[in-house]
Amino acid sequence: MLVLVLGTLLTVRLVTTTRAWERTAADWEDLARTHGTQLAQAQTDLEAAHAELADTQTQLATAQQRITELADEKARLGDTTASQQQLADYQARVSQAAGQVATALANCIDGQERLIGYLRESDRYDAADLERFATDVDRVCGAATDANASLQRELDR
Repeated sequence: MLVLVLGTLLTVRLVTTTRAWERTAADWEDLARTHGTQLAQAQTDLEAAHAELADTQTQLATAQQRITELADEKARLGDTTASQQQLADYQARVSQAAGQVATALANCIDGQERLIGYLRESDRYDAADLERFATDVDRVCGAATDANASLQRELDR
Protein backbone atom coordinates (compact mmCIF):
# COMPACT_ATOMS: atom_id res chain seq x y z
CA MET A 1 0.00 0.00 0.00
CA LEU A 2 2.81 2.41 0.91
CA VAL A 3 4.56 1.63 -2.39
CA LEU A 4 1.34 2.43 -4.29
CA VAL A 5 0.95 5.79 -2.50
CA LEU A 6 4.62 6.70 -3.06
CA GLY A 7 4.37 5.62 -6.69
CA THR A 8 1.26 7.77 -7.19
CA LEU A 9 2.90 10.81 -5.53
CA LEU A 10 6.02 10.38 -7.66
CA THR A 11 3.91 10.09 -10.84
CA VAL A 12 1.95 13.26 -9.96
CA ARG A 13 5.20 15.12 -9.27
CA LEU A 14 6.73 13.99 -12.58
CA VAL A 15 3.61 15.00 -14.57
CA THR A 16 3.54 18.42 -12.84
CA THR A 17 7.24 18.99 -13.53
CA THR A 18 6.88 17.89 -17.16
CA ARG A 19 3.99 20.32 -17.74
CA ALA A 20 5.94 23.16 -16.15
CA TRP A 21 8.89 22.45 -18.45
CA GLU A 22 6.57 22.29 -21.46
CA ARG A 23 5.12 25.73 -20.57
CA THR A 24 8.60 27.18 -20.08
CA ALA A 25 9.80 25.73 -23.38
CA ALA A 26 6.76 27.20 -25.17
CA ASP A 27 7.45 30.62 -23.60
CA TRP A 28 11.07 30.51 -24.77
CA GLU A 29 9.99 29.41 -28.23
CA ASP A 30 7.56 32.36 -28.45
CA LEU A 31 10.30 34.74 -27.32
CA ALA A 32 12.72 33.32 -29.89
CA ARG A 33 10.13 33.73 -32.67
CA THR A 34 9.46 37.33 -31.62
CA HIS A 35 13.14 38.21 -31.61
CA GLY A 36 13.67 36.37 -34.87
CA THR A 37 10.92 38.45 -36.47
CA GLN A 38 12.43 41.65 -35.06
CA LEU A 39 15.87 40.64 -36.34
CA ALA A 40 14.52 39.91 -39.81
CA GLN A 41 12.75 43.30 -39.88
CA ALA A 42 15.89 45.09 -38.68
CA GLN A 43 17.95 43.37 -41.39
CA THR A 44 15.38 44.38 -44.03
CA ASP A 45 15.45 47.95 -42.75
CA LEU A 46 19.25 47.93 -42.82
CA GLU A 47 19.30 46.71 -46.42
CA ALA A 48 16.83 49.45 -47.36
CA ALA A 49 18.96 52.05 -45.59
CA HIS A 50 22.07 50.82 -47.42
CA ALA A 51 20.21 51.09 -50.73
CA GLU A 52 18.96 54.57 -49.84
CA LEU A 53 22.47 55.62 -48.85
CA ALA A 54 23.83 54.37 -52.19
CA ASP A 55 21.09 56.26 -54.05
CA THR A 56 21.79 59.41 -52.05
CA GLN A 57 25.52 59.13 -52.70
CA THR A 58 24.81 58.79 -56.42
CA GLN A 59 22.49 61.79 -56.26
CA LEU A 60 25.12 63.73 -54.34
CA ALA A 61 27.76 62.95 -56.97
CA THR A 62 25.34 63.96 -59.72
CA ALA A 63 24.42 67.15 -57.89
CA GLN A 64 28.06 68.04 -57.29
CA GLN A 65 28.88 67.40 -60.94
CA ARG A 66 25.93 69.54 -62.00
CA ILE A 67 26.99 72.31 -59.62
CA THR A 68 30.46 72.25 -61.11
CA GLU A 69 29.01 72.33 -64.62
CA LEU A 70 26.78 75.25 -63.70
CA ALA A 71 29.69 77.08 -62.12
CA ASP A 72 31.74 76.55 -65.28
CA GLU A 73 28.88 77.77 -67.46
CA LYS A 74 28.41 80.84 -65.33
CA ALA A 75 32.13 81.57 -65.37
CA ARG A 76 32.29 81.20 -69.17
CA LEU A 77 29.33 83.46 -69.67
CA GLY A 78 30.89 86.10 -67.48
CA ASP A 79 27.80 86.53 -65.34
CA THR A 80 27.69 89.15 -62.70
CA THR A 81 29.01 88.72 -59.21
CA ALA A 82 25.43 88.43 -57.95
CA SER A 83 24.78 85.38 -60.14
CA GLN A 84 28.00 83.79 -58.99
CA GLN A 85 27.01 84.46 -55.39
CA GLN A 86 23.63 82.83 -56.00
CA LEU A 87 25.33 79.80 -57.47
CA ALA A 88 27.75 79.64 -54.54
CA ASP A 89 24.81 79.91 -52.12
CA TYR A 90 23.01 77.13 -53.98
CA GLN A 91 26.12 74.96 -53.88
CA ALA A 92 26.50 75.62 -50.17
CA ARG A 93 22.85 74.71 -49.48
CA VAL A 94 23.06 71.52 -51.54
CA SER A 95 26.37 70.54 -50.00
CA GLN A 96 25.01 71.13 -46.50
CA ALA A 97 21.83 69.16 -47.26
CA ALA A 98 23.86 66.33 -48.80
CA GLY A 99 26.15 66.24 -45.78
CA GLN A 100 23.13 66.06 -43.49
CA VAL A 101 21.68 63.19 -45.53
CA ALA A 102 24.96 61.27 -45.48
CA THR A 103 25.35 61.78 -41.72
CA ALA A 104 21.73 60.86 -41.01
CA LEU A 105 21.92 57.72 -43.15
CA ALA A 106 25.21 56.70 -41.54
CA ASN A 107 23.59 57.12 -38.10
CA CYS A 108 20.59 55.09 -39.25
CA ILE A 109 22.78 52.28 -40.57
CA ASP A 110 24.92 52.29 -37.43
CA GLY A 111 21.80 52.07 -35.25
CA GLN A 112 20.35 49.26 -37.31
CA GLU A 113 23.60 47.31 -37.22
CA ARG A 114 23.75 47.72 -33.43
CA LEU A 115 20.09 46.67 -33.13
CA ILE A 116 20.78 43.54 -35.17
CA GLY A 117 23.67 42.71 -32.85
CA TYR A 118 21.46 43.20 -29.81
CA LEU A 119 18.69 41.08 -31.31
CA ARG A 120 21.14 38.28 -32.07
CA GLU A 121 21.92 38.16 -28.34
CA SER A 122 18.47 39.22 -27.18
CA ASP A 123 18.58 36.85 -24.19
CA ARG A 124 21.23 39.17 -22.69
CA TYR A 125 18.97 42.25 -22.80
CA ASP A 126 15.66 43.34 -21.37
CA ALA A 127 12.89 43.11 -23.98
CA ALA A 128 11.58 46.59 -23.07
CA ASP A 129 15.07 48.07 -23.54
CA LEU A 130 15.33 46.39 -26.94
CA GLU A 131 11.95 47.79 -27.93
CA ARG A 132 12.96 51.31 -26.84
CA PHE A 133 16.21 51.06 -28.79
CA ALA A 134 14.34 49.82 -31.88
CA THR A 135 12.00 52.83 -31.57
CA ASP A 136 15.03 55.15 -31.29
CA VAL A 137 16.56 53.58 -34.41
CA ASP A 138 13.27 54.06 -36.28
CA ARG A 139 13.30 57.74 -35.24
CA VAL A 140 16.90 58.19 -36.44
CA CYS A 141 16.10 56.49 -39.75
CA GLY A 142 13.00 58.70 -40.11
CA ALA A 143 15.26 61.74 -39.69
CA ALA A 144 17.47 60.37 -42.47
CA THR A 145 14.45 60.02 -44.75
CA ASP A 146 13.40 63.58 -43.91
CA ALA A 147 16.91 64.87 -44.63
CA ASN A 148 16.88 63.10 -47.99
CA ALA A 149 13.49 64.64 -48.84
CA SER A 150 14.92 68.07 -47.97
CA LEU A 151 17.88 67.43 -50.28
CA GLN A 152 15.54 66.40 -53.09
CA ARG A 153 13.53 69.63 -52.66
CA GLU A 154 16.75 71.66 -52.76
CA LEU A 155 17.90 69.87 -55.91
CA ASP A 156 14.54 70.56 -57.56
CA ARG A 157 14.91 74.32 -57.03
